[in-house]
Amino acid sequence: MSFAAVLFDCDGVLVDSEPISLEILRKMVGDLGWQLSPSECKRLFLGKSTKEEIQLIENHLNIKIDHEWQQAFILRRNQALRQHVVATPGIYDCLKAIRKQWPLHVACVSAAEKNKIILQLDKVGLTDFFDGHIFSGTQVLRNKPYPDVYMATAQSLGVEPNQCAIIEDSVTGITAGISSGATVFAYCPDDENPTPLLEAGAQHYFRDMRLLPDILQHHTSSNP
Repeated sequence: MSFAAVLFDCDGVLVDSEPISLEILRKMVGDLGWQLSPSECKRLFLGKSTKEEIQLIENHLNIKIDHEWQQAFILRRNQALRQHVVATPGIYDCLKAIRKQWPLHVACVSAAEKNKIILQLDKVGLTDFFDGHIFSGTQVLRNKPYPDVYMATAQSLGVEPNQCAIIEDSVTGITAGISSGATVFAYCPDDENPTPLLEAGAQHYFRDMRLLPDILQHHTSSNP
């Protein structure tokens, strides 16, 4: 079966934002008394929305995070992203090739708040690749790892979820994609272990964005 649409997660897939966001979070959580190594912080918070991050902190520390702390975190994180976020290596060539084959059905689908998604895509010059097809898991009833945002995106594009190829980099996102009925491809840079992503249900993993168009084409041609 040929794919009818290609749906990209944002953080860690389109933009190299996660080290920036997680380091701000790690420092601020440390100030609250929860000391985490960078690897522990990544394991706990990768792929989660701000709301989910706050809930996890509250549950662990048995405290209530007030509005001021949340706003301070968002401000510091967004300032850091505005200054330092860069596009994922190879993503421009990847998106140019994919848009040629799927000119109307390429979307960005993230667990993050929509203003954060747009901030990052604008910063690195990727916004125009999506023609307004930018979706946030905060706008549906249940965010990732539930499939709601992917199902809503497919409906908006006029395709079935099982006709979609989804590009993700976290267990949370892969779980959401698989639960929607789509085929999920895991982006896993050279220094990452693909095993958890494959165990979560990813069909295939790849380490270079420039390879993705050929991978999707091969999968389509080998699955009539």
